[in-house]
Amino acid sequence: MRLSIEPTARTEFGPGVVTDLPAYVDTLTRTRAFVVTDRGLRATGIVGRVEKILASAGLEHAVHEDVGPNPSTAELDRGAARLREFGDAAVIALGGGSALDAAKGISLLAGNPGAAAADADRLWEAQAGLPLIAVPTTSGTGAETNGFGVTEDPCARRKVYIGHPSVKPRIAVLDPELTLSLPPAVTAATGLDALVHGIESLASRGSSPVSAAYAAQAVTLIGRWLPVAHRDGGDLEARSQLMLGAHLAGHALTLSGLGLVHGLGHALTAHTGTPHGIALAAVLEEVMAFTAPSAPAAFEAVGRALHVTPEPDWAEASIAAVREISGALGIKRPLRELGVTTDLIPAIAAGALADAVTKNAPRQPSEEETVDLLRSVF
Repeated sequence: MRLSIEPTARTEFGPGVVTDLPAYVDTLTRTRAFVVTDRGLRATGIVGRVEKILASAGLEHAVHEDVGPNPSTAELDRGAARLREFGDAAVIALGGGSALDAAKGISLLAGNPGAAAADADRLWEAQAGLPLIAVPTTSGTGAETNGFGVTEDPCARRKVYIGHPSVKPRIAVLDPELTLSLPPAVTAATGLDALVHGIESLASRGSSPVSAAYAAQAVTLIGRWLPVAHRDGGDLEARSQLMLGAHLAGHALTLSGLGLVHGLGHALTAHTGTPHGIALAAVLEEVMAFTAPSAPAAFEAVGRALHVTPEPDWAEASIAAVREISGALGIKRPLRELGVTTDLIPAIAAGALADAVTKNAPRQPSEEETVDLLRSVF
């Protein structure tokens, strides 16, 4: 076996570490900051808090809040235009996965005058983007661990991967206090996403001993603490452990890649606008059952990480444990409640099969099998 593992970025973890943002900007040899965040975060008080921290340090900054739940190529283009106008700066990605993904694209496009988000497939060989600091406010995507993001091309009705090594965050600022205000539904959706990252990383064709180590610990932490954080959002210990678990899951997926759950989830979101974590929850247990015969060792690892008793086997026990977690979160919905109609199923199946992540699944589904799987959760 041959492994090539890039050094991880600097990670600052713990309650209150966000107050050191000016010092982190300084380490990037920048004197100005451009904050990219989503439209709804200001209402939580987090954006105002970050602005106050930057202003108190005398750091010139601007805040760009034009990012939606599933950022589009047009939103990235608008953000890049504003960043080019603002000028050289450290980019602070503040928010959930959408804000972090958008910030990477905006940073990359700003460093490549004339480029547009629709050029994503050609930008992997582009010039460097501006340096980025990631400040996640959810415990889900693990987007602070890698240099790519997902954006939606509304014309093609598909997800587009945009990224470059230069926009991998230089510093990840993991402050669990920033997640204390998350409502239970958002905690459930983002946490379920992180759990899937761990599970799919263990079963992925790209899994290695290193990614599996990250993934197994992530599944253990998320499996234990996600239901607690969902039940009591003010439990700082639960929020801290969940954030750390999501971060480890991000490292795992960056090394291993994902699989069919995410392929289906991306296609569901593209066709119905369903939030990412809810789309994943709709198909998770069924994909696990479909995949299990092709990845028995991976499902034993999932079961051990979730501390289950393998009766009658690891796969069934793991699926039962995941079903129990989803049930506690109240997150699983049939597809018909997510806006899917029977005539949409073939298009969703085709979208999933065309998604790059699906090719990383240990068992490759046929078009008929994918349609049958979707019908089983309709």
